[in-house]
Amino acid sequence: MELLTSIVGTLNDYMWSYILIVALIGLGLYFSLRTRFAQFRYLGEMGRLLTDKTTISSEGKRGISSFQAFTISTASRVGTGNLAGVATAIAGGGPGAVFWMWLIALLGGATSFVESTLAQIYKVKDGKDGYRGGPAYYMEKGLNARWMGILFAIIITFCFGLVFNSVQSNTISLAMEEAYSFDRMTVGIILAVLTALVIFGGVKRIASVTQIVVPIMAVLYLILAFYILVTNITMLPDMFVVIFENAFGIREVASGGVGAAIMMGIKRGLFSNEAGMGSAPNAAASAGVTHPVKQGLIQTLGVFTDTLLICTATAFMIILSDQYTTGIDGIQLTQAALSFHVGAWADTFVAVAIFLFAFSSIIGNYYYGETNIEFIKYSPVSLFIYRIAVLGMVIFGAVVKLDIVWSLADLFMGLMAIINLIAITLLAKIAIAALRDYREQKRQGKDPVFYSDSISGLKGIESWEAKPEAREQQ
Repeated sequence: MELLTSIVGTLNDYMWSYILIVALIGLGLYFSLRTRFAQFRYLGEMGRLLTDKTTISSEGKRGISSFQAFTISTASRVGTGNLAGVATAIAGGGPGAVFWMWLIALLGGATSFVESTLAQIYKVKDGKDGYRGGPAYYMEKGLNARWMGILFAIIITFCFGLVFNSVQSNTISLAMEEAYSFDRMTVGIILAVLTALVIFGGVKRIASVTQIVVPIMAVLYLILAFYILVTNITMLPDMFVVIFENAFGIREVASGGVGAAIMMGIKRGLFSNEAGMGSAPNAAASAGVTHPVKQGLIQTLGVFTDTLLICTATAFMIILSDQYTTGIDGIQLTQAALSFHVGAWADTFVAVAIFLFAFSSIIGNYYYGETNIEFIKYSPVSLFIYRIAVLGMVIFGAVVKLDIVWSLADLFMGLMAIINLIAITLLAKIAIAALRDYREQKRQGKDPVFYSDSISGLKGIESWEAKPEAREQQ
């Protein structure tokens, strides 16, 4: 296990130091400029679209709604990264890591818009649940590179369904051990049973569970964070000074200085909000909407909800407590920070919160693997084996050491991001054209509707009909 940790650590250092930091920031800025900063201009529209009604197919089936697709993707985003991941970033990179988390979210909103819009454009019909799609699908249909899609599908299935789910169960078991002295293997088995009850029920059950759990747990957590901020309001100016000084190396807190702050902030920011990683587009593609841009904007809102609200809430509570200087890490640091602010009952609150956050992530992560297995080849036997493997990794993650699961998560999400960023850079012009079409229809006072011939020369489209006048001529 130590050899594996060493090898994975070396690969991570190279990939994150020389490739991904430049790619994520550079492409985030590029997409922001190309979309004219759509992630900021359409904030009001994003909120309105949450209540947008789902479309009904010609077969009379109602697909996943915009809000349900938002909650499935948010279920994956909002989890361990928001509580344990933020704590790990601050422990390893100092308070300055928070600034780089913010930056990757603000720029990543544009990246998320592009990838999720493309997922909607190239989605395919799914006889059981409406639609499915994601990076593997736009790689095959948009780039005519099925090999690339298969490679991505394999990596995301392993990354989310197995590795990331082991991270989630690891954090839950550590929190339960800290709060109640529960045996970690017992926690893992209970988690596996609960997961099985949901994932064998299909995506509709996933949507029905997450649309209830995610908003409730997020609101409760934000209420507690708001209370802590209000009671420490006089300390806020000094806290922001510490964050910005540490972010640029003016005052170093972490041993690695500004380099550690940048790397940890971006790594944990990407783990949490997933902008550019290629995961959220799988949920975006499942929605039944009248125009692809609607889901592009909805998923951008998910990035902001995750990082600018929930991650920031955790970060402020930790920094205001000063517990990050004590040497503890992960979920235990978040528990210690909350106990500092509100008393010993915080251990229980965090244990319950992380259970809800991380369990919903396990459900969302599972779905990403399922839809990509179906991309490679639909097979009930393959799906059954995958589901059993997910349950096995939930149990495995509950009992192994913290460092190896986080290192594996960093490695595989990095590989996913590299492949996906290449694809969406090559296809960005199509997402930009879709945004122009959406903007023009909005200017005319219409509820935007997308057609397969809305963009000149568009090929590989299965789930969008041609314009009515074109169908009449056929």
